[in-house]
This record gives sequence, structure tokens and C-alpha cells, in this order.
Amino acid sequence: MLAPPVARLRRDAADRLLAVLDAAFGATGPGVPFQGLVVRGTAGRALVETADRPDDLLVIGTGPRGPLRALFPSVTRYCVAHAGCPVLTVPPSPLESEPASLHRRISLRLDARELTEGGG
Repeated sequence: MLAPPVARLRRDAADRLLAVLDAAFGATGPGVPFQGLVVRGTAGRALVETADRPDDLLVIGTGPRGPLRALFPSVTRYCVAHAGCPVLTVPPSPLESEPASLHRRISLRLDARELTEGGG
């Protein structure tokens, strides 16, 4: 039997997972079979041990690019090297690399005086 704090943490993690899946896919789901699962352990090992059948597909992001990447072990590399199933790696969105630029494009400042006939 799990100790109460561990059981509560596992339940909280499951609730968060369900909320994220619902936010990402909505009530209709992703359109392909999937299984949400909460596993305790290091990221790479937990992913490889969970997706352990040849007919599984492990889909994982390649992680951030840039100088900080060298400071953290690569979960993606671990999964590609140790997985017993196919691994699909997904690079970060090009929009992710320039959030300030994207923010500037979205946050256009408009002077309401320009909309009036006199223009200010």
C-alpha cells in the first residue's frame, strides 16, 4: 500500500495529466488510440520502460536548442538509444525560438487617433 503522501501525489499527477490531455485534444480526443499513464522515475527510463513493446510508438520532443542544452542530459537521446519500439522525435516549433518576435507581431500597438478623420 502506498503511503498517503505518495498516493496523493500520484492522484494529483493523474489529475494534471487528464487536464492537459483535455486542453490539448478536447472532448473528442486526438483521433488515434492513446493511453495516459502516470509513472514515477527519471524521464528517459520511465518512457523507455513504458513504451516497451515493438508495436508501441514513443513520440518525444527533441527539447530546447541553444547553450543550455549542454547542461542537461538528453532524454531524447536516451530514448532513441534504449527504446524497444520506434521513436518519433519532434523538433521544437520555429515559433518557439523567437517568442519576443512573435509577441511583437501579436501585440501591435494601435493609436486610436489614427482611426479618426483628423488623425490627431
